[in-house]
Amino acid sequence: MINETVGIIGGTGWLGGAIAKAVLAKGLVPSGNLIISNRSGNHPLVQQGASLVTDNQDLVDRSDVVIIAVRPEQFASLNINATGKTVISLMAGITAQAIATQSMSSAVVRAMPNAAVEIEQSFTPWYCSGGVEATTKILVQRLFECVGTAAEVQAEDFIDYLSALSGTGPAFPALLMTALANQAMLAGIPGDIAQLAAKNVVVNSSQLLASRDAQQMIDTLVAYRGVTAAALQAMTQGHFEEQIGRALQAGAAVARTGLQA
Repeated sequence: MINETVGIIGGTGWLGGAIAKAVLAKGLVPSGNLIISNRSGNHPLVQQGASLVTDNQDLVDRSDVVIIAVRPEQFASLNINATGKTVISLMAGITAQAIATQSMSSAVVRAMPNAAVEIEQSFTPWYCSGGVEATTKILVQRLFECVGTAAEVQAEDFIDYLSALSGTGPAFPALLMTALANQAMLAGIPGDIAQLAAKNVVVNSSQLLASRDAQQMIDTLVAYRGVTAAALQAMTQGHFEEQIGRALQAGAAVARTGLQA
């Protein structure tokens, strides 16, 4: 348990709310030391121990650590004075410098969780500006471990790139699952069977990777020179990895330049 008071602007949204729920469930902060804000002044998280305010500046004034969990396009209209506070941004594409300038905080953290916060399986990379103390870094790590795994990165640009990788959460697996199912149906497989088969590949079979090295698994399967090897070879010849690279670079480019405040 930590003694600091944590405030979450956007704490009743899907992302902020998932973090708030996990923080409360795991007892990271004492009851009453988590503050969330929304305009209605009412939310079920209050029944779980959160304090609720309707004014963002009030939240900031009462908090040691302020998490900004709003959409990037809403940041420009977020008028807060967080002088002396640690600000943790969950927004893609807004630089630490822009956050520091607008919030007047000299201690800024950028973090990029993904949709798996809902099931406490997110990977959250985070980056600290120079004004963040070592004790605060411990708090940040523990905070994001409430919703999965987390790791500090040493360059802010890594956050922008990882926004397009881990920040996309289930997007890439969902695209792969859809493509597998669609191609199976084009080959005449009934839709329900195609969906089950594709889901098993992406969701169930991939759990083997939790305890095995991915490249070793590929090498082993290719060595059999059977059905799987033929399929993987076709994907390689179709420049699969290069396509992934282009996708990541396109996403990272938006994170770096497309959402600047």
